[in-house]
Amino acid sequence: MGRLRGCLWLTAGLVVALLAGVVAFVTLSRATATQQASEAAQGVAGPTVQVVVAARAVAVRTAVSVDDLATKEVPVEAVPEGAVAAIEDALGKITLVDLYPGEVLLAQRLVDPNTVAGDGRYALVVAEDQVLMAFPANDLMSQSRVLKAGDQVDLLFSLDLPTSRAGIVTALGGEAGQEEEEQFTFNLLQNVPIAAVVTSPGTDATDGAPQALLLTISPQDALVLKYVKDAGGVVDIVLRAPGVDRPFEVDPVDVDYVLNRYRIPIEAGR
Repeated sequence: MGRLRGCLWLTAGLVVALLAGVVAFVTLSRATATQQASEAAQGVAGPTVQVVVAARAVAVRTAVSVDDLATKEVPVEAVPEGAVAAIEDALGKITLVDLYPGEVLLAQRLVDPNTVAGDGRYALVVAEDQVLMAFPANDLMSQSRVLKAGDQVDLLFSLDLPTSRAGIVTALGGEAGQEEEEQFTFNLLQNVPIAAVVTSPGTDATDGAPQALLLTISPQDALVLKYVKDAGGVVDIVLRAPGVDRPFEVDPVDVDYVLNRYRIPIEAGR
């Protein structure tokens, strides 16, 4: 009888010990799961690195502007080869493919328009309905070295024209006339993209003096620009803010515009 009672106590002890082990295991498992969930909620993860992504859709053969770009932190193991790390490394580059919002920019999908190949040609991409036109970089804005590939500019011209239609035809035809001339200033072309800045031969694009601006424009606009330039027009180039491509509503300026706007008094008969 005593032996049977001892066996019962032993069995009961083993059951209790087993239950205690099960309870401890379950408790530890729940604590680990809770800790992992808490770490995940707090964003605890592996190392990350900054990459440049497209902030919006960008078409192929487009000069990348600051509004097209954003930065994002991604896990190191998820960074594709050739990923652009800084926004300034992509500004002004031309896209070789369409870009989509959130897409990581790859260096191999961008081209620097100011890169000169071994054959001396610039690495330019021109749309099928555009032409590339070299324009002298003689104005003050160009000579200040502010302009760079990817900038959007307006071309302002001043031109002396006779005050009558007949006089204009005579003057532009190269014939000397007695017509009175008057200066007109107008915004000839708006939102023109600069494809590249050509510098002095043998110098770096960032250090040499600008010699010409390579503009991507329509064939008709190229003819208009040549016409006014050959007629002796004086140009000044103005730089637009990044991402601003809307047309500006401006009026041509002549002497009457200045007199009326600023209410400048003049003597009768003058």
